[in-house]
Amino acid sequence: FFDQFSLTAFMGIPLIALALTLPWILYPTPQNRCLNNRLLTLQAWFIRQLTHQLFLPINPGGHKWALLLASVLIFLITLNLLGILPYTFTPTTQLSMNMGLAVPLWLATVLIGARHQPTHSLAHLLPVGTPTPLIPILIMIETISQFIRPIALGVRLTANLTAGHLLIQLISTAAFYLAFTMPTVSILTMGLLLLLSILELAVAIIQAYVFVLLVSLYLQVP
Repeated sequence: FFDQFSLTAFMGIPLIALALTLPWILYPTPQNRCLNNRLLTLQAWFIRQLTHQLFLPINPGGHKWALLLASVLIFLITLNLLGILPYTFTPTTQLSMNMGLAVPLWLATVLIGARHQPTHSLAHLLPVGTPTPLIPILIMIETISQFIRPIALGVRLTANLTAGHLLIQLISTAAFYLAFTMPTVSILTMGLLLLLSILELAVAIIQAYVFVLLVSLYLQVP
């Protein structure tokens, strides 16, 4: 069951590299025209709505991150959705890749917060009105929680997608073997598999959105 998450290579070329380049090929490139076609118009509207929802709670100073975070969002959504197709590989089920995305983005938010709002950033480590004996303990706890953020980002994305793929494979295997012995139960199992596949589509989109939303909330830009 876990073979679907193993990194494979073809002719010495890691297939994860092909999977990472595929999303950028699927989307059409905007043209320098007065009127775009329906696909480009729908794509622009979709990206505009997602970006608007992401940056509603963010100060205007953080809106310069819109291009980067919108690109990461579209990238993750495409990878997650492509991974649901049969005989495909999902790079976002690899913790190493998700941590490679989470750590640099989180570190950038921390450095920007320390540069623009150093007092506000340090104030997060010690809540107002803390008793004096608890100050060292709270500072240590808040510091650890800061370093746990990128781990939580990567593990959340990996765990949700891995669990969904495993459930789909388990239920599909059960439906296949029950078809020869208990056809009625197999049909019910296939119905459950269809519902789970629809749920996995929603999870693929929601997890990508949550990943980028949490990164945007970490921003501390005046």
